[in-house]
Amino acid sequence: MDEKSALAAFAAISQETRLRIVRLLVVAGADGMAAGVIAEALGGAPPSRVSFHLSHLEHAGLVESRRAGRSIIYSALFPALSDLVAFLMHDCCQGHCAWCDQAIALFARCEGRPTDIHTAAGGQDR
Repeated sequence: MDEKSALAAFAAISQETRLRIVRLLVVAGADGMAAGVIAEALGGAPPSRVSFHLSHLEHAGLVESRRAGRSIIYSALFPALSDLVAFLMHDCCQGHCAWCDQAIALFARCEGRPTDIHTAAGGQDR
């Protein structure tokens, strides 16, 4: 991720409602959430307000939408979120931190779907 993309992503989530939406979508995983469900989760926010924020997040490349019947389902773009975390952590400890490298590698593999912890840990329970 380059600095310009990171700045656009940070600008998008620097607003309270948009940050709350991203966090909701992260919890929802790859299945995502319908726009109406997001509005309800935000305390019954007006659909036009939620739509405005979702559009802003989509334009910043942090969420994507898809049509499912009459609903529009929004999902977090996990690769973009992991790129944002990696952008922040890239030069941690002058680029020599094994823990940060492991975290970045794990984030990069995240697809927003649950994984078997036993398998993900290389056969060891964590």
